[in-house]
Amino acid sequence: MLPVASQTISHSAAGFALRPLASDVGVEVLGLDLWRALDRGTFKAVRDVCQTHGVILIRGQSLTEEKQVAFARNFGPLASVPNRNSGQANARSSASLISNVRDQGRLIGSLGCGPLLFHFDECYAERPCKSALLYGIEVPGEGGETIFADMRRAYEALPPDLAHAIEGRHALNVFDVEEEGHYGKSAIDLYSTIPADVKRFSHPIVRSDPVSGRKSLFVNRCMTLCVEGMERSESDALLLRLFEHQEQVCFQYAHRWRVGDLIMWDNRRTLHARRDFPSWKRRILRRVTVLDDAAA
Repeated sequence: MLPVASQTISHSAAGFALRPLASDVGVEVLGLDLWRALDRGTFKAVRDVCQTHGVILIRGQSLTEEKQVAFARNFGPLASVPNRNSGQANARSSASLISNVRDQGRLIGSLGCGPLLFHFDECYAERPCKSALLYGIEVPGEGGETIFADMRRAYEALPPDLAHAIEGRHALNVFDVEEEGHYGKSAIDLYSTIPADVKRFSHPIVRSDPVSGRKSLFVNRCMTLCVEGMERSESDALLLRLFEHQEQVCFQYAHRWRVGDLIMWDNRRTLHARRDFPSWKRRILRRVTVLDDAAA
């Protein structure tokens, strides 16, 4: 059973209020209307809240793609992705759809159905994205929850022997774009079938936040293939132990979507996953990705 969110509300000097989501994993921001222009101080306060808590939720919004992109742009440079619905060849956009809905037989978005394992976005790249903003347009009445897990808290709760075992270690992360359902299968289970030329990058198992300096785990069941410098059996055993530790419910917040929800998370310290949902239920979310500043 997931932790129940506290109803304690604290007030920010920037004019909005905060309510914990679940055992200090994320906060709900109350009193913001993102349709209106927000001043620089408010944007800074929202950014600081996300930096502190890892996940923020703002409910009850009515956002066009343009409004969502404009809000996201305040937090850094944005990723450019193929625009599937523009009708123009090579068209690009700052927003993309996560959806199982089809138009004339063609999916209007990506990652349509099924569960997704815990992962960091772009952990297979040299500079993974900094954060992402996901907005609920159509959501099923059951299933499809997005689960967030705080890897700062997970690191700080490591058993001493496990903390010692990963000290100074790096792990290789991979992404096989050709593998159907790659977000739903463990990289370890696909070890022998992953081509040598897939996207991959090695990162420290423990990363330090570039702003606060605080440490967090940076491995995940979906894309972490192996610990460098270890025999495969030893690497598998260590990673599986790490996965079991980091996926404990005490580090999680499971978000049940409502139309008009906007969630922003810090991808440098927060894992996310998705629960399965009935494939015949429509689900449309719109995503905007904020790049690492040095990757822009």
